[in-house]
Amino acid sequence: MAAAEHGQKERETPGLGAEEGGEEEMESEEEERGEGSSEGTGQSSSDEEDEKENEAEIQRLEEQLSINAFDYNCHVDLIKLLRQEGELDRLRRARQKMSELFPLTEEIWLDWLKDEMKIAESDSTREAVYELFEKAVKDYICPEIWLEYAQYSIGGMGEEGGIAKVRAIFERALTAVGLHMTKGSTIWDAYREFENAILGTIQPLPGTIPSAEQQQMLNTQLERIHILFRRQLGVPLLDMASTYAEYEEWSEEPISETVNQNYKKAVQQMEKYKPYEEALLAAETPKLAEYQSYINFEVKEGDPARIQLIFERALADNCLVPDLWARYTKYLDRQLKMKELVLGAHDRAVRNCPWTVGLWKSYILALERHCVDHSTITETFEKALNAGFIQATDYVEIWQSYLDYLRRRVDFTKDSSKEHEELRAAFVRALDYLKQEVEERFSESGDPSCSIMQNWARIEARHCNNMQKARELWDSIMTKGNSKFANMWLEYYNLERAHGDTQHCRKALHRAVQCTVDYPEHVCDVLLTLERTEGSLEDWDAAVLKTETRLSRVNEQRAKAAEKQAFLARQEEEKAEQRKKTRAEKKAKKPKKAKPGDKRKAEDEEDDDEEWGEETAEQPSKKHRGEEQPEDNEAEEMDTAIGLFGRSTTFAGKAESKQKAPAATKEQPRIHHNPDKDNITVFVSNLPFNLPDPEKQLRKVFSSCGEISQVRVVYTNKGTFRGYCYVEFADEKCAIDALKMDRHEVNGRPMFVSPCVDKNKNPDFKVFRYSTALEKHKLFVSGLPFSCTKEELEETFKEHGTIKEIRLVTNRSGKPKGLAYVEYENEAQASQAVIKLDGSKFKEHTIKVAISNPPMRKTQESQEAARSAMIPRQAYGARGKGRTQVALLPRSLHRQNTPSTPKTENGTPQTAQTSSGAEGEPRKLSNADFARMLLRK
Repeated sequence: MAAAEHGQKERETPGLGAEEGGEEEMESEEEERGEGSSEGTGQSSSDEEDEKENEAEIQRLEEQLSINAFDYNCHVDLIKLLRQEGELDRLRRARQKMSELFPLTEEIWLDWLKDEMKIAESDSTREAVYELFEKAVKDYICPEIWLEYAQYSIGGMGEEGGIAKVRAIFERALTAVGLHMTKGSTIWDAYREFENAILGTIQPLPGTIPSAEQQQMLNTQLERIHILFRRQLGVPLLDMASTYAEYEEWSEEPISETVNQNYKKAVQQMEKYKPYEEALLAAETPKLAEYQSYINFEVKEGDPARIQLIFERALADNCLVPDLWARYTKYLDRQLKMKELVLGAHDRAVRNCPWTVGLWKSYILALERHCVDHSTITETFEKALNAGFIQATDYVEIWQSYLDYLRRRVDFTKDSSKEHEELRAAFVRALDYLKQEVEERFSESGDPSCSIMQNWARIEARHCNNMQKARELWDSIMTKGNSKFANMWLEYYNLERAHGDTQHCRKALHRAVQCTVDYPEHVCDVLLTLERTEGSLEDWDAAVLKTETRLSRVNEQRAKAAEKQAFLARQEEEKAEQRKKTRAEKKAKKPKKAKPGDKRKAEDEEDDDEEWGEETAEQPSKKHRGEEQPEDNEAEEMDTAIGLFGRSTTFAGKAESKQKAPAATKEQPRIHHNPDKDNITVFVSNLPFNLPDPEKQLRKVFSSCGEISQVRVVYTNKGTFRGYCYVEFADEKCAIDALKMDRHEVNGRPMFVSPCVDKNKNPDFKVFRYSTALEKHKLFVSGLPFSCTKEELEETFKEHGTIKEIRLVTNRSGKPKGLAYVEYENEAQASQAVIKLDGSKFKEHTIKVAISNPPMRKTQESQEAARSAMIPRQAYGARGKGRTQVALLPRSLHRQNTPSTPKTENGTPQTAQTSSGAEGEPRKLSNADFARMLLRK
C-alpha cells in the first residue's frame, strides 16, 4: 500500500490539473515515439547500404585474389573489411590463406589472436589458440606476442600440468626475447609476477605454523624468485637500476657479491650497447642503416644469442630487404647450424622476398645440407619456379642449383639408376622450360652461352663415359649461334682432350679455325700446338695450310674494312669542305629574318634528341659530357674539333678563332689554344644554354679553387652560348682542385669538369658517359609533373631505403622533362620502391617506376648509313624538290628491305658468310645490281 501510494503521488504533478497534465504527457510521448521511429528507419537503411557496399568490396577483393594470390595489400584490405563486418568464419579463412603465403606482421597476428581468444571457451578451442600462438612466434621474434602467449597460458594453469606449461612458455620467451634491451624486461617482470602470485597461494595463514612439506614448497618458490632476479640482473637491459632496487627491497638477505659483480658487468655491457639502442629509438622506420651498424657491432662481439636477436629485430622492420635475409641465413648456415632454426629462417626469407633467386638457391642448399627428404626439396624448387623472378638469367641460376643437387644424388658407379634417369629428365625439362617459358616471357634467352647444356655434356663425358651424347650436345650448342666464338670451341676442345680422343680434337679445331670470328689467331695457334705435339707430318702440313688460308682471308677482310673506313672518312672530309663553302656563300648573302616558329622548332628537335627512358638522356650521340650536337652550318667545326682534341679541346685553335660573343656584345677577339697549358686548363661542359654571363658565373663558381687566368667561353656563329668552355688557372694545383667540382650544379644542371686532353696523343682517354647497362640499384621515374623538385621526390622515395642521388632530367635550356633517376644503396631497396610506387599518385600525376635499363640507341651515322644504303641520292634543280614531285622508286627496290636478322643464343645477330665482304656482313649492292633491278619488267 505504501509503495502504491508513493507511486501515485509521483505521477500527480503539482500545479497541473489531472486532465491537462495527462494530455500534455500523451502528446510528448507520441512525438518522441514518432521521432524515434523515423531515426531508427533512417539508421537501419544507412546500415543496410553500408553492408551492401562492404559486401561488394569483399567480393571484389576475393575475385582479385583468385587472379593474383600474391597481392599482399589485397589480403590486408580483405581482412580489415571482414573483421569490420564480424564475418568470423570468412575472416579466419582469409587470415589462414594469407599466412600460408606471407609471414604476418605483429599487428595482424595480435588482432587474430585476440579475436580467437575471445571465443575460446572449451579445452579444444584453447588448444587451437595455442597452435595459433606457435605459428605466430615463428614468423618474427616479437616481445608483445610472447607476452600475450604467456599471459594466455596463465588462464589454463588450473589444468593438469598447467603451471609447468606456463613456466615452459616463459622460459621460451626469455630465450627468444629476454636479451631485448628495450622490451625484454617486460617478459622478466611478467615471469616474476607469475611466480609471486604462486608464492601468495602457498603462504601460511597468519598465526599458523607451516608443516615441513609446506615449508619446503615455500623455500623452493622463494628460490625460484631469487633465481629470476639474479638472472635478470646479469642481462644488460635498460632501467636495470630499478630492478636492482626492487630486488634489494624484496630480498630479506643482503645481495651476494657474485650477483653484484654480474650486475656491474651487465651495466658495463649495457653502456656499450646503449648508443646503438638510442640511435634506433631516434631513427625513423625502417632504420636499416642503424640496424646494420648494430649487427656489425654484435658480430664483432661474437655472442650468438645476441647476434640472432639483433638480426630478428632488424628483419621485423626490414622484411623486404633481400640482402639482410641473405646475411642472416649465411650466418646461421655457417655458425649456428641448428636445423630447425636454419630452415625456418630460410623459409621466411623466400616468403618475404620470393623474387630474389639467391635466397631460393641458399634454401635448396640448406635443405640438402640438413638431409631433408627429396620430395620436400623438389616441392621447394617448384615454388621457386613460380616465384616470379625479374630476369631471365634468374631462372637459369635456379635450374642450375637444382640440377647440381640432383647430380649429387646419383651414384655413377651403377650403370643405371632411378636418380640418374631423374637427372637426365630434369636436364631435358630445364632446356624446354628455358626455351618455352623464359624466352616467351622475357623475349630473350636467359642462357645464351648454353651453360646448362655444357654442364650436361661434361657429366655425360666424365661420369657416364658417354662421349657420343656429349658430342651431340656440343653440336646443338654450336648450332645455337655459338660457333663464331673462340672460347666455346676451346671448351669443347678441352672436353675432348680430357675424355675423348685426338682425332675428335683435331676435327673440333679444324671447325673452329673455319668458323671463329672473334679470335681466329688464337684457335689457329691451338691447332698448330696440337699437331706439333701429336700430329704426323701430313697432319702438320694440313694444319699449316688451313691456318694460313684462314688468316689470309681474315687479313683481306680487315684490309677491306679499313679501306671502307678510310673511304667514309674521305667522304666526311668532302662533306665538311662542301659545308664550309656553303657557309661562306651564306655569309656573303644578307641573312634572312628568322621565322617566329623557328625557335620553338629548334627546342622541339632538341627535346627529341634526348630519347625518353634512356639513361643517357642528357648525353645523346656526339655529346661527350656536354658536347652539344652542332647545327648544320657548324657541323664542320665540330667534326674538325672532335678529330683534333675530342671532348677536352673541342674548339681549340681554329674553332675558337670563330667564336662570337652574345648578340648584345661585341665580337670576341681570336684566342688561340696553347697545348702547353693543358695541365693548368680544365674543360667545363653540360652547362645550361641560357646561362646569363657565363664568364662571370664560372669565375664565381671556380673562385674557391684558386687564381683564374682566363675563361674561354665558346659561342655559336649567332652569338649564343654553346654550353661549354675552358677555364685556365694560374698553376696546376688549382686545376687539380677544379676537377673536384665535377657534378657541381649550375642553374639546376650538373656541370662536368674534366682534364684538357689531346685525344690524338691520348686515344685511350675515356670521357664520361652515363651508364647504358642494367643498374638494379637505380630507378627510372617517368610521368612526373614539371614542377617537381628533388626535395619532393626524395620525401616520397626515402621511405623505401637510403637514397644516394636523385637526378631530374632536363633539356639543355633547363626545362624539366618529367623524368628522373633515383639511386639507392642496394638493389633490394630499389626493388621495394618499384613494388610500392609504380603506378602511384604523385601530385595528382600517375608515375611509372622501373629499374633503370636504358635501351640501345642507334647513332646518327648508323641511321644515315641505313637510309643511304637503300635510297639513291637524287639531285634536284635550283628550286629544290617540288611539292608535286613523286618518289619514283621501283617496286623491285621496295622489296629489297633488309629482312629481320635472327639472333643467336648469344644475343648477337646471325650473319651470312660472303665472299666479297667482311665476314659477318651482308653483300653490298653494286651499280650493276641496281641497273638490273631497274630494267626488270
